Amino acid sequence: MPIQLKKNVLIICITICGFSNQFTCLAQSLELRPGFDKDEFQELLKVSSRQGDTLYNPDLPAPDQFKRIYRSAEMGLDNRWELWISETNTACISIRGTTKKLVSWLDNFYAAMVPATGSLIVEKNFTFNYKLSEDPKAAVHCGWLISTAFLSRDILPKIDSLYNSGIRNYLIMGHSQGGAISYLLTAYLLNLQKEKRLSEDITFKTYCSAAPKPGNLYFAYSYENLTKGGWAFTVVNSADWVPEAPFSIQTTMDFNPSNPFTNALTTIRKAPFFKRIFIRSYFNSLDKPTKKASRKFQKRLGNNLEQFIQKTLPDFSPPKYYNSNNYARTGTSIILYADDSYYKLFPIDANKLWTHHAFEPYLYLIKRY
Repeated sequence: MPIQLKKNVLIICITICGFSNQFTCLAQSLELRPGFDKDEFQELLKVSSRQGDTLYNPDLPAPDQFKRIYRSAEMGLDNRWELWISETNTACISIRGTTKKLVSWLDNFYAAMVPATGSLIVEKNFTFNYKLSEDPKAAVHCGWLISTAFLSRDILPKIDSLYNSGIRNYLIMGHSQGGAISYLLTAYLLNLQKEKRLSEDITFKTYCSAAPKPGNLYFAYSYENLTKGGWAFTVVNSADWVPEAPFSIQTTMDFNPSNPFTNALTTIRKAPFFKRIFIRSYFNSLDKPTKKASRKFQKRLGNNLEQFIQKTLPDFSPPKYYNSNNYARTGTSIILYADDSYYKLFPIDANKLWTHHAFEPYLYLIKRY
């Protein structure tokens, strides 16, 4: 049977059966391979560009290998995801990025950190019990964790149904906010596998495109260890400002216990009296301002935004925040470097904030990568 016909039969079967366990996948399976694949990422960019209700640019190229078989309802903080299937029996979980709605932006700004393992009460009958890292020092962005909670509740049954139909390979893709959520979703799914709550023979490979920073340095370490061997990438246009966000403040509380600055005051106390007075004063002049700034960010981007979150999610129970604002870039980085020829096509314009964050510059740069 020709590949194109096989693909069409598969799509029809999935659509008719509504993810039931009755149909048999007819497409030929092709195992996902580790490592960055330029063509694979380019195809997923095209998939991601179809997240909008309408194309903002009708000239954006359509995916060549994937067909959309499911689009979720909007949920959480205006979040949505899509399921696409390729002719090689690979599924793609595509996470939507920020929309024009205020609540979607609130999702980004609710940037107080919470522990990477815990429970989150998001609705009256929905408590999200999650584990994204085994490291107690790991912490993540609260707004995007809420989004992960809602999306994963809808995604997991689809994975279960497709697993029973023979699909084992999943690409996870998100651009912008969608990329930030994809980090957390990937960590959540991989930890479910470690806990034997999700089949271990499912393969996940993740591309986070134009994504902001999802958590602190210890989450980054944990995520990169979970996905080591070429199973997760963060793709960044060097001219794009979004991957620089959120604000990051490092304090002595963010250091490893073995770092000498962590226990600096203990060491200072052993110094002779006059030296001790001078060194302590000097150390405090460096240490206290960063801690004060971190507390202020936690208040402004956490406590002050809770009431606005509750307007959308009335039963949301604000969690206890993790005392850090040390956001770090995560995942194996693929840098799409903006050179002089790039800037001729996409010039810097302070009045056009999204020029370098859109799909067009990423598609242009990946073709030249």
